[in-house]
Amino acid sequence: MTGSKSVSEPRSRSRRVRLAGLAAALLTALLILGAGDRLSRPLFDSWQRLHPRDLSATPVQIVLIDSDSLAAVGPWPWPRYHLARLTEEIASRGAAAIGFDMVFSEPDRVRPDIFAALYPELSPGGADEIRKLKPMDQLFGDVIGKAPVVLGRAGVTEGGGSGRDMPVEAGFSGKIPAGLQAYPSAIGNIVELEHVALGHGLLNGPPDSDGVIRRVPLIAKVSGLPMPGFALELARTGSGAEAIGVSANRISLGERSVAMDAEGRMMLHFGAVPASRISSAADLLRRNFPANAFAGKIVLVGLAAEGSADIVTTPMVAEGYGVLVQAQAVDAILRGGWLARPAWAPVAEWGAGALLALLLIQLLPGRKKGRMMAPVVLAAGIIVTAWFAFDAASLLLDPVRPLLLGGGTAAGLIAAIFVETRHERERLQEDLVRERITAAAAEGELQAARAIQLGMLPPRASLARLDPRIEIDALLEAAKSVGGDFYDAVLLGGDRLGFSIGDVTGKGIPASLFMALSKALAKSVMLREAGDLARAAAMLNDELSRDNEEAMSVTMLIGVIDLSTGAVTMISAGHENPLRIARDGSVSEEALEGGPPFCVVDYPYPAETLTLAAGEALVLVTDGVTEAQDNDGALFGRKRALVAAAAGGHATDITEAVVQAVRKFEAGAEASDDLTILAIRYLGA
Repeated sequence: MTGSKSVSEPRSRSRRVRLAGLAAALLTALLILGAGDRLSRPLFDSWQRLHPRDLSATPVQIVLIDSDSLAAVGPWPWPRYHLARLTEEIASRGAAAIGFDMVFSEPDRVRPDIFAALYPELSPGGADEIRKLKPMDQLFGDVIGKAPVVLGRAGVTEGGGSGRDMPVEAGFSGKIPAGLQAYPSAIGNIVELEHVALGHGLLNGPPDSDGVIRRVPLIAKVSGLPMPGFALELARTGSGAEAIGVSANRISLGERSVAMDAEGRMMLHFGAVPASRISSAADLLRRNFPANAFAGKIVLVGLAAEGSADIVTTPMVAEGYGVLVQAQAVDAILRGGWLARPAWAPVAEWGAGALLALLLIQLLPGRKKGRMMAPVVLAAGIIVTAWFAFDAASLLLDPVRPLLLGGGTAAGLIAAIFVETRHERERLQEDLVRERITAAAAEGELQAARAIQLGMLPPRASLARLDPRIEIDALLEAAKSVGGDFYDAVLLGGDRLGFSIGDVTGKGIPASLFMALSKALAKSVMLREAGDLARAAAMLNDELSRDNEEAMSVTMLIGVIDLSTGAVTMISAGHENPLRIARDGSVSEEALEGGPPFCVVDYPYPAETLTLAAGEALVLVTDGVTEAQDNDGALFGRKRALVAAAAGGHATDITEAVVQAVRKFEAGAEASDDLTILAIRYLGA
């Protein structure tokens, strides 16, 4: 039977460890599902910074209205005359498409009628001539009508825009996905510009939840109708395509097919736009710009001056210009450079994570170093595969999800192994205790047994930290041989604290073993039956009496104190009456009816109550105090115990005062029994 037990126990431990690992894997999976893609964003962003996209051959040029431009022309917003001139300069240099990364939703502020109204000093004739001048908005509209200009629109979720009378030049073929980003309306441009532009596209798209722009809208809905994104419309206009093909997860533009998510957005693989592809509007307006600078190129015009710039955060930079993002989106549509997350990616990631978790569950409990290389190699393979998918195929495979699943599983397994190892160590320690006690009895090494016995009692320091509403101190000084005294104190839940003190009849190893059993059972029944102390005493008497072939007995006083009120309930089984110390320092003996020691007869032990006021204390002692003897054989007695207890204040002072009084009385005489004191001073709620 012993051999069978020794084989089954390791198997049982291994089974428990594996179950803990499985539970940790399931919990980790739930946490990963709750976090969504927030866990993988930092890794994907770092990969983009590590390997940015090459934009040196981009067909996109950028004209920035920067600080130099404002210094040369004037503050923003510019009169539409200057914007018309800028458009003419760009168009004259062969631009295939011109996109304004802004919305002209208000009329020009220097319109002739407004200008004439500002100067009442003008003669009626002069003012009339000025009013007859052609508005600059119309001039700008004439220029836009002659150039391949794409204007922007801004989708709005609440009032302030319109969804009607907004032409959409691009035709759509295919089924429009239902999950597109939708806007009830949009802010467009003034009439003079809106209806003469070659194309229109939505400029705005919400960033991710962390405020970082990673996706650019390719298509969205305004008032229920599809509308292309600004970058897609520029690419369509610049390439000469008429229609845009739409499917569930792709946009087709001519022969180019671009991946998008369910909301109609393209995830960009960012890079750094070369300085050679960026020009200042001031340079164009000075008329010294190369004549063919924009031949066949798509040109974006955007703001980059302090106080007027469209600042966004991307994986590459904390603060960047929005027009640069649109430029990279146009380039990605025309040349490729988006990132795609295939539909099978979640299945592959969860499958790899499950395989890693199963390998760990199977191999880690065995703790065989050679086999542990398998999950390590698999984890490394997951990382390498994800990186090469990103680098070579622009696919986003999330290595964080399977690695976290494996890491959570490993953490659960390691914790379970630690707990099982600790339990095994405690079991071995218990076996060692029993072996030491047996060896001490056989070899006469009772000092070792006494040290072990004392080690089973709660330390004084831990008693002092049980609850701030009470002071507890206890002391047990053993006689030469091991004995049967013990004490204990434990929080029972809520505001209740249980305490006990006992003395087993007899001496030596049998008494110490019975003491260990009595202490353990007393604590167990008090925790289980804390609401009914009489029932706890009856159960304790039954348990101690069962299989008690040596007919040993134990005197015991057990009690429960309500820390919120000071109410104390106690049961005495043949034990010394407790001493009560009032707030004025007077000491009295609390006479308890009690009953016989446990293991003598089946007796209905009565629960007896008292209430401690704040500052009052109870002192519990064993007969090692009252029956201490001096060299003449005289007993210390209860009167001396009362006097000694009155000399203390703090619970620690009380125990020390009683011990010192007993030792002084003994005057060096050999102790005849263990001396145990438990002092409880109630401080009040």
